[in-house]
Amino acid sequence: MKKYFALLIVVPFILAACGGGGASTTINVTMTDFHFEPAEFTVPAGQEITINATNNGAVEHEFVIFKLGTDAGEKFGDEDEENIYWEVEVQPGQSVIAVFTAPSEAGEYFVTCGIEGHLEAGMNGKLIVVAGK
Repeated sequence: MKKYFALLIVVPFILAACGGGGASTTINVTMTDFHFEPAEFTVPAGQEITINATNNGAVEHEFVIFKLGTDAGEKFGDEDEENIYWEVEVQPGQSVIAVFTAPSEAGEYFVTCGIEGHLEAGMNGKLIVVAGK
């Protein structure tokens, strides 16, 4: 009987931690040359987000989130700096744990690597911000 009771206590906490529609307050991403795995992330609006970023590539990579409605176009350059919402860099063979606050506005945000040539090589993704309930 205790096993069932403990399961009933644990399950609601697990469901509450997952929140609105698959949104998570943790992003786990692996960077390789030249790809994010996964390439799409869903987070709750306005919440503190922890990113666990691992660079399994041979070169430095960045995880750059653009402001809503902006992207780098075909090539990332200095002119894109004003459109960056948040970024973190990870050296080859290293892992970084960082924290940021998700945008408060729901929508799809462009994600790329800000290292020269990496966007052109296909290193991009999407951060989906969903409104809380």
